[in-house]
Amino acid sequence: MTAYEYEGFTISEHMMDALQRYIRDRIPPGGFLMAVLENNLASAVGRADLINRRNLPAFAAYLYNNAPYDCWGSPEKVAKWLAAREV
Repeated sequence: MTAYEYEGFTISEHMMDALQRYIRDRIPPGGFLMAVLENNLASAVGRADLINRRNLPAFAAYLYNNAPYDCWGSPEKVAKWLAAREV
């Protein structure tokens, strides 16, 4: 997966890989990305490294413009998305 760019903000390749594994395969991501998906800004900022913290707008733009609406936005939506994973 390639990096994603939005108005000068970037999601790195490795973060895009994790995001795509979550969306496509319903694999739980790490703490920072989980906080982003759950729409928990305070937790996302607290868990982010410097690069991801600076690029939070790109994560919001990617989710809003590209991700299924049912897979992000609240802890309940994320839990439901992950629970639907085929085992």
